[in-house]
Amino acid sequence: MIFRQLFDATSGTYTYLLASRRGGEALIVDPVLEKVERYLTLIHELDLRLVKAVDTHLHADHITGLGALRDSTRCITVMGEQSSVDVVSMRLSDGDTLRIEGLELEAMYTPGHTDDSYSFLMQDRVFTGDTLLIRGTGRTDFQNGSARAQYESIFNRLLRLPDETMVFPAHDYKGDTVSTIGEERRWNPRLQVRDVEEYEALMNGLNLSNPKMMDVAVPANQRQGFAQEEIARLGWAVDAARAQSMVGRNDIVLVDLREKTERQKVGSIPGALHAPYSNLQENIQPGGMLYELAATTNRDLLFYCAFGERSAMAVRAAHDVGLDSARHIQGGIDAWKKAGGALVH
Repeated sequence: MIFRQLFDATSGTYTYLLASRRGGEALIVDPVLEKVERYLTLIHELDLRLVKAVDTHLHADHITGLGALRDSTRCITVMGEQSSVDVVSMRLSDGDTLRIEGLELEAMYTPGHTDDSYSFLMQDRVFTGDTLLIRGTGRTDFQNGSARAQYESIFNRLLRLPDETMVFPAHDYKGDTVSTIGEERRWNPRLQVRDVEEYEALMNGLNLSNPKMMDVAVPANQRQGFAQEEIARLGWAVDAARAQSMVGRNDIVLVDLREKTERQKVGSIPGALHAPYSNLQENIQPGGMLYELAATTNRDLLFYCAFGERSAMAVRAAHDVGLDSARHIQGGIDAWKKAGGALVH
């Protein structure tokens, strides 16, 4: 496995790059905007293909690199379903599995630092965001934070993992790089409390100043969505109501870009062809399934995904290779459901 822990000294942020092998798919956790060029260089040097970029929560101390990485690599952006970020490609809920080639991470909803905080468990290690830090815990006094919720997340979720589980947080300000669940249970001073009331009193008494970047970072991080409006202005989008009238037509191929787990969880539009976004470049090249389907049968491609971001990127990519009739359902299956569109499971 390829595992890289990268550091931004300005914000004290750790970013993690994961892949199962050189030359394979990669995933990045908690990227920082100012470091995006470094990430892209490393990804190139390791011959990796970035397919997913994940934020553990809405950060207040730096601007996320999700949008910049998406624009550079067309990767899928991922956050928890509780996040207030305007558009991300994929939203996870507690217990969902985040997959790339050869690797799986379990999403654990661990609120407290913020109300959208997630941790990600992968075999012998857990990426804890700002929920559990090395010899500390994330503050709980803004962004709908809750000391009680954090107590539950730590004591009833994270500390129930095996003692040898390695802890990789999103931040550190002392130079520590890794800990374990057992170490934190024994030596983390904030965890030496009798009950939730004592923990709540401890956290509420910290009286910390706001992060220096908070007024800039939070609004910027809430606006990371792909510009679907631009795709619409180019005439490459249809709204959900119009899309309903197009289902079942012989001149339309409806293409579901979501992953299998998303389809199982939410359902699919009747008659849709499943062609995951991760295989898009292969499928739209000459000889690929979607290219040949469109070129040889004279049918139009109509893409959709969860919220419209992957499908908007797919439309642009399709037009880049000459599939000029490709369009997508603006707002994805989320908009389809709100418009009363039928779903099958």
